[in-house]
Amino acid sequence: MTQPDILVRNVTAITVDPERRVIDRAWIAVTGDRISAIGGDGDAEPVGARDIIDGTGMVAMPGLIDSHSHAGHGLVRNAGAGLDSWFDACEEIYARGSTPDFWRAEARMTQLERLRGGITTGMTLLGGGADIYRTDDPIYGDAHCGATAESGLRTFMAVGPGRTPFPKNYRQFSETGQARDVSVGFERQLEVSEILIDRWNDLLGRGTGVCLVMPVYYAAQVADADARRQVVEMGEAVMDLRRRKGVLFTQDGHRDGSIALARDLGVLGEFALLGHSVDLTEEDFAALKETGASIIHNPSAIMSVYGRCPVPELLEAGITVCLGSDAAAPDRGYDMFRHMAQCMHYHRRHFRDPAYLPPGKTIEMATIDAARALGLEKELGSLEPGKKADIVLVDMRKPHLYPPVMPVTRIAHFANAADVDTVIVNGKVLMRSRRTDHLDAEDILADAAEQAALAFERVGLTHLLEEPEEFWRNARQPLQL
Repeated sequence: MTQPDILVRNVTAITVDPERRVIDRAWIAVTGDRISAIGGDGDAEPVGARDIIDGTGMVAMPGLIDSHSHAGHGLVRNAGAGLDSWFDACEEIYARGSTPDFWRAEARMTQLERLRGGITTGMTLLGGGADIYRTDDPIYGDAHCGATAESGLRTFMAVGPGRTPFPKNYRQFSETGQARDVSVGFERQLEVSEILIDRWNDLLGRGTGVCLVMPVYYAAQVADADARRQVVEMGEAVMDLRRRKGVLFTQDGHRDGSIALARDLGVLGEFALLGHSVDLTEEDFAALKETGASIIHNPSAIMSVYGRCPVPELLEAGITVCLGSDAAAPDRGYDMFRHMAQCMHYHRRHFRDPAYLPPGKTIEMATIDAARALGLEKELGSLEPGKKADIVLVDMRKPHLYPPVMPVTRIAHFANAADVDTVIVNGKVLMRSRRTDHLDAEDILADAAEQAALAFERVGLTHLLEEPEEFWRNARQPLQL
């Protein structure tokens, strides 16, 4: 056996391999950026590793994959005046209050949160909320991708055009802080997206993948012939760029017939990951089967309060479903363990049956199923020789994770982001004993606080950072005076 660079030993390995093996007293050898061998008790460990990690009392599992989130939201999530005001804040800040420093600070903070929670790969829209994507100039995407590369994690940055009609109004700031309003058309947003793809699309190398996004449209929005023509032309242009560059495509906010409409508009295929997807129709199911598109379930999202993503039914129909955080929005972060637990309870409550979505299936949705949706199941999503060495060690020596039996159940039901001890990505140890020596956490947090404050000041929304009085009473209960 080749002398490995890293040897992880004395772990319980939840491999999520084709046999779904859980190996007690396992060891994992890493050579270069890949897993070179895995063994259990009785298999001779390789010798001569330059770095030996003793995982006694820990579970080793594949790096978690967060299939849907939003860049920018991390610095806006603390705007607590209500959902409508929060969306307004996103639109104002993303289009008119943000600078490259804002997007870089947010990405640095997000990647630190992800790393500490065992997320090694994510898909992140460069904006969103109100379909505001910062694609008026490449400098914003450059800032986000640069922070991703520094973190050592992997992120697909989703970029593309906003919602019709065009042009869109953006405000850009010089290095001295002088503001300049610009009018940006659809063609410019697509041009910037192409520049960013050419510049940064290297997920398995630098960790900076790029994919395309366009808004979800509903039947009422394209009932008018001229409106439909504009959306059809948008879809054709986005799909032409997607084909030329061979990239993925995602959408945020499908519901109630919009997937069937997206098929009719020609924007679906195996390359597509569709976010939220609540209250689906029979025609939506048929469109998914016809096109091979995947669903991103965000069980903790507000949209999952307004409607239900029919995950068990989708799985029964043979449709790939992966898990997303939809973070960092007003009421949720990047703790994928928390979202796994929420996913199980969400659907069990719907069916009033605790047999739905067992723990192992939920872990699959955040690992191998997500890798499949991303077209990367041969590289990521499981612990197997030959795959990328994206490995997470979870410290199970804690009261809420005892007694030490049934590791799959303990991980899915009881673990949380703070239990992650060690993270390896691309064969590099990025966190050990919860230390992230290559990232200056104090500087990252200070930078995030400063850039968030500046952004809210630029758009005159600092009042949204004060928690309103009604947060101390039931929103549906009148205040007694």
